[in-house]
Order: sequence, then structure tokens, then C-alpha cells
Amino acid sequence: MEKWTQRLEGWRFKACADKEWLPAQVPGCVHTDLLRNGTIPDPFYGTNERELQWIDKQDWEYEAHFLIRPEAAALQHLELVCEGLDTYADVSVNDVLVFSGDNMFRTWRNDIKSLLKVGDNVIHIRFRSPIQEDLPKLEKLGYGLPASNDQSELGGLDDRKLSVFARKAPYHYGWDWGPRLVTSGIWREIRLEGWAVSRILDLFIRQDEVNAKEARLTAQVEIEAAEAGPVLLRLTADGQDWSSKVELKQGRQTLELPLTITEPKLWWCRGLGEQAMVEFRAELLWGEQPIAEQSVRTGLRSIRLVREKDEQGASFYFELNGTPVFAKGANHIPNDSFITEVTAERYRHEVASAAASNMNMLRVWGGGIYEEDVFYELCDEYGILVWQDFMFACSMYPGDEVFLNSVRLEAEDNVRRLRNHPCIALWCGNNEIDSAWAHYNESGGWGWKKNYTPEQRERIWADYEAIFHRVLPEVVERLAPGSDYWPSSPMIDLTGDAGQHAHPASTEGDIHYWGVWHAVEPFENYNVYVGRFMSEYGFQSFPEYRSVRSYAEEHELELESEPMLAHQKNGAGNRLIKQYMDMYLHEPKDFKAFLHMSQILQADAMEMAIEAHRRSKPYCMGTLYWQMNDCWPVASWAGMDYYGRWKALQYRAKRSFSDILLSVAGHNQGTVSFHVINDTLQNVTGKLNVSVRHILGGTVKELEQEIQIKPNGNETVLTLAVEELLGGKKTAEHMLVARLENERGETKAVREHYFTAIKEMILPVPRIECLESGEGEEWTLTLKSDVLARHVWLSAEHDGIFTDNDFDLVPGVPKTVGFLTFGGESSYFRPQAPGRVTFRSITDYIKQTAVQP
Repeated sequence: MEKWTQRLEGWRFKACADKEWLPAQVPGCVHTDLLRNGTIPDPFYGTNERELQWIDKQDWEYEAHFLIRPEAAALQHLELVCEGLDTYADVSVNDVLVFSGDNMFRTWRNDIKSLLKVGDNVIHIRFRSPIQEDLPKLEKLGYGLPASNDQSELGGLDDRKLSVFARKAPYHYGWDWGPRLVTSGIWREIRLEGWAVSRILDLFIRQDEVNAKEARLTAQVEIEAAEAGPVLLRLTADGQDWSSKVELKQGRQTLELPLTITEPKLWWCRGLGEQAMVEFRAELLWGEQPIAEQSVRTGLRSIRLVREKDEQGASFYFELNGTPVFAKGANHIPNDSFITEVTAERYRHEVASAAASNMNMLRVWGGGIYEEDVFYELCDEYGILVWQDFMFACSMYPGDEVFLNSVRLEAEDNVRRLRNHPCIALWCGNNEIDSAWAHYNESGGWGWKKNYTPEQRERIWADYEAIFHRVLPEVVERLAPGSDYWPSSPMIDLTGDAGQHAHPASTEGDIHYWGVWHAVEPFENYNVYVGRFMSEYGFQSFPEYRSVRSYAEEHELELESEPMLAHQKNGAGNRLIKQYMDMYLHEPKDFKAFLHMSQILQADAMEMAIEAHRRSKPYCMGTLYWQMNDCWPVASWAGMDYYGRWKALQYRAKRSFSDILLSVAGHNQGTVSFHVINDTLQNVTGKLNVSVRHILGGTVKELEQEIQIKPNGNETVLTLAVEELLGGKKTAEHMLVARLENERGETKAVREHYFTAIKEMILPVPRIECLESGEGEEWTLTLKSDVLARHVWLSAEHDGIFTDNDFDLVPGVPKTVGFLTFGGESSYFRPQAPGRVTFRSITDYIKQTAVQP
């Protein structure tokens, strides 16, 4: 089999205006190469971001020498493959221009055999400044296009928003959680591929109909043949093989071969079953001689977005293998401002954390990148469904022929690359553009339309429709038939009138609810604005102290210091955190306490939202909070900070996303309701124990209720009047403890509920006893408090996570936790001793004059 590949290495780089070459790391980018060579300071530290805005105004060049041996030169075809060039790139080989790239998200392939020679060869790439390249496009258009998160002023461009003209990661130009670091460079592998007679370019396993009895599939094999002739196409998978004699034509062609697998092992998302994967191998044989081959791994499943009219509006949920799935998860952004710094280990940390937090979906948000292959492989492995945005967000885009063609080719490259992954649940055109522009509602949207004439408005909207209503859905339908496409998130339906645009009270489509946070609405509104699928909502917090210290010195730890403001990209963010903290929590005793209490505040908000959404099942069938992760150390909406450290939110999400959830809700009418949500495919039977306790200890009242919840069900199992429970006793001094037990008496869930907001409680100072037991993998920590201890937070000497954290200790009731470190071979999180452990409750963080019991 004549197949040959060679990765190009040994790169160097420089600014085009400079003379001195410096060593470069590929994949990488200009910023990381400058940093490694000691030419610039750490972009993430202090206010350094501001000092590095000159980098994107210059042209840069990369160069590498490579050797071609006689056996490679003898191959019929030698192709240069550039998987990712960021962004405007002129690529030359041996001083001959091969092509000019203009799209970061495309793979570029060019046959360069005629340019190569036996011996030494050189490749040269000139990266033209994305700023200088796109300024003329803005001038030619004659007016700017909306791009709310483009931090053009920081980049020295005043209000000239250029991000919309480049097919480049939008977040590079800044966002309300990320820095403006507009990169250039070789961000994915560059290699040579050689071949002779024929080659398989692509193998797609189209899943025509899949159920537990049978999987009817079609293998689509794209082939490039140097010459015509008869061959045998053979497919093998799971101990079976299929073959067909075909007559190849010279050039490119796609062959189809029907496949049937009886009683297939199905791929399920986390919580519903196993993540069974099957490897399919395609071969071309000339007689008995194999001349080309390719393999793919996929999972066999049926998945569809169900949108059906009902009495309340229309459903919006994912059905996997015939089973409705309540989607639980978060929105994913790139894990770094410099994408090539994200290792496979960092990807695994995020996806494993999602699975450990009982999630079953991540939304790859449209302002970042189409993620690396390893990300989707991990989602396949861990059973995490992926809502995949195309890379457009919070902006209006041009619609000229050149731009539209670039978008089409970008979409084709990425749909082809990702379509075999069973985790892909949905292709979505963009983030928030339909609702932001609100074309059919004159008073709706973000106020963009008022800046344009009627003629300009119509042109801008026509360009929008060309991209998101024609080009992208056509690519999905053609290359991933059977996959669902959703034009914009959020949206009600593609109606062509005012009923298209989503709003917080929508009873169809998906919703981004930001009344809490941006509009300073109370947390309690999470119980009011519940849609059919909550695809965005969120609340900010700061990272923990040691993460903050990575970008600010001790004397800079106050809200208005320059480094702290530079690491708060949402203009009103610090004020909003403080404003909400004044509303809901006690006053923190110092700035370190403020950092942690911001995490408690965030976790309280998200817990209220998540559980409101889950209690509304099946009316609501999805809850994806904003956001899972960070691209640099910063105050943001993330549940895990840039270093992968779990905030209080991540632990609270783990509890609120439990497959069997016990949720307790207080109501204005003086009642408390107990809800059991069952996301499993088994019956849940047992009993609910409810006890009223004093915060200083002692049980006032206790009662039990038998329960039985059907598979995938949700029931309100008990509603009680507060007066009946307390009998006139002080609400601030008492609490509810609800415990769900199965038929064997095993505890499946425990929840505490308070009759009064924590700010209204005078919290006693607890005496917490801790007992460590075992060592290594057997290590546990048991804590017990003499009085109520709220928001107990454990910190470990070693990196890792506790099995639970940010929990309340009920007086006299022990709580046992373990510790999990990272990087296990069979399981990423593995039990281990944490080293020295410290713990605090909220009384250690607040100014309140607490009372001793």
C-alpha cells in the first residue's frame, strides 16, 4: 500500500519587518512563540493584555526546511495539508506561492509534487495582519456591523469592529469574560501526504435507522483514484464484513455500501446506558492487494430534536434511542485564549468534570472554535451530548459572495470532520443573533437596528438569512442527512414574523434568560421564567484566592485595582456581584472572604435555576447554564476556573443534576413542596422522611411519605404548610431536612431547606469535629458539627476535588467525604489522600457578630 505522511517540523518565525528569526512551536501562535522566546510578558498577568495590542497590527512569517527522499518523490501525488492557519496566510513552497488562506476554520489541501525536489525544501508562510487586512473591508462597506463583544477600543481601533469580516475565532477580539488577543499562526498540524493509485478521502457511516433490534446504515466512501479500473470495496465492523465490486472512475467519487447490524449495542448519553462504540474499516482491494484504507469509530444511536405542538406551545427536547432526554449541562467556551495550549489532559479534565457533575450535554458556543477531535472523542467516551454551534455569535455578518463561499467551505470541512461522532446532537447556526437583531420586532432586540437606514437594515438581514437560513442548513442536510439544524439560539421558530424571536416568556423553542444578572432581577425570577429548553442563563463569581493571585499582587486585591478591573470583562460585573451579595448574603469580613462568598452567591443562583427547570419537567426539557470553563484567569460565569479548579457552583451543579433529584421548594403562600425527579429508566420507590430541626440541635417534628416515581418521571410527592410544620416557632431558628430512601433503606438523596433567607439568620459559630480515616485510596474525612454549619468549604493541599463540598452540616449528623485526584488510567478521577485539609463555614467569612449556642 503506497501511503506516506511527513509532519513538517523545525519551524522558526519573525515579524516580517525584522531580520532576526526565532524558534517557533507548531502548532502554536505568534503570542505564545513571543512569550516562549522571552520577548513579551505573560499576557494574562496584571494589565499586560493592554500592552500587547501591537502584535495584531503586524505581519508575521513562519518558515521550515524539510527533506524529501527519493522514495517519497517517486509517489504519484504529494499533497500539502494545512489543518489550521490563523488566518490570512500566503503559503509558498520553494519560493512559489501555493495558495492564500483566509479562513481559520478550514483545512487546506494542495498537490505540490511539481514544486518539490529530492533533498532540502522550504515552506514559508506569511501571516497578514487581520487588522490591516480587514480595515479596507469596513471602509468599502461604508458602515460598521454590530459586534457587541468586539473590544475594538482596547485594540486602538476606536469603534471600528473588524471581527465580523474575518473567519476567525470571534472571542480572539475580546468578550465579556475574555481578553482581546488577536492571534496569528499555525494552530493545527501541517504535513505532507503522498499517495499513488487510489486513496480514501473520507468515510461516513450514515445511520439511516437505528433501534435495539437493528441498525440500518450506509457507508459513504469518498475516493480519489489516479486511474480508472475495477476494485473491491470492503467494509468490516463488529465481526461482520460487507463488500461490493465497483468500477472506479478517474478523479473523485463517492461510493455507497448498505450495512445492517442486528441487535446492535447502542450508544447512550451518561446516565441512560453504555457508550458503546464500533470501529468501521473500509478497504479498497485491487485483486487481493489492498491499495487504500480508512477507519472511523462511531456509536450507533438515533437522535432527534422533537418540536411538536402541544397545549402550552411546542416541545423542544432531544430524543435518544426513542427515549426523551432531559439535557443537563453547561455552555463550553475554548479552554484557553491560545488554543494550542490546551492539552488532551485539559480537555479530559473538562469532559470528565462534566460527567462527574452528572451532566449529559455541553453546548459548544458559537464565539469560539470548532473544537479539536479529542474533545468530541472524549464526549463520545463519557456520554456527553454536544449541541454544536457554527462559529457566529452576537454580531451581524457580511453576505458578499466571497464571504458566503468561505462560510460554505468552512461548514463542509467541519461537518465532514465531526459527523461520525455519536455525541453530536444538534447543529446550530449562531448564538443570539436572531433575538439581538429582532428583525420583525421594531422595538425588540438589543437596539442595533436603530443605527441603520431601512435599506441598510434589509441588506443586513438578507445577508443574515443567506448564511443561517440557506448556506448552513443546506450543508448539514447534504453532508449529515438526518441531523437536526436550529438557525439561532435562542429562537421560537422560523416563522418569518415577530413570532420568530425568543423572549423570556416563550413557550416554544429555546430561551436565554438573563433577567437575573444583566437586568438585576431577583434570583426568585428563575422560578418564573422557565421555558421549554433553557440553553443559557448564568451568574458571575470570582475564582479562588490562589487563582486570583496568579494575575494580581496581594496589595492589588480590591475591586477597583487596575489588575482586578482588567480581569473583569463585564463592565458592571463587580458592581453586580456586590449588589446581589448585599441582597442575599451577609457582609464579607475582607476581600478574601468576598472572593469565596461570590462563589456561594453564584452557586445559590444556579441551584435555584437548575432545580426550577428540572421541577418543570417535561414542560422544560433542558438546562444548560453559562458557562462551564474559562479561557484565562478571570471573574466570570464559569463553574470551573482557568486552572480547572471547581468553584462552589460545580459542586452544587453536581447535586442539582443528580439523576434522582430531591428538590424542596418554598412558596409565597406559606407552603413547602417536595419534588422527586427521576431521569433514570427505572422506577424509584421508597420513602421520603421529613424532619423539622432547630439550628442548635434537636428534632421538633418528623414524618414519612411512601413514594413511587415512574421512569423518566417527575412528581410533587408532598406539600406541607409551614405553619403546620413549625406550629408558630421562629422560622429563622429552624430548618427542614428531607431524606429520600429506597426500599432497602439506602439513602438516595438528602436536602436541607430553610424557611428564612440566610441573610436573615443569626448563624451560630459551629464547632466542627473532623475524623480522618484510612490512607491513599481508602482515605475519607467525616465531619460533624454541634450546631448548624452552613456552606462548609474544604480545601486540600493537593490538586483534586472532594466528593462533595459547599455543603451544610446538620447539628449532630455526620458527613463523610472522599477526595479524588486527577489523571487516572482507567478513570480520570481516582481516590487518593488530599494531604493537609482545611475547612471553613460561612461564619468564617462574614462580618456578622455570630452567637455561640
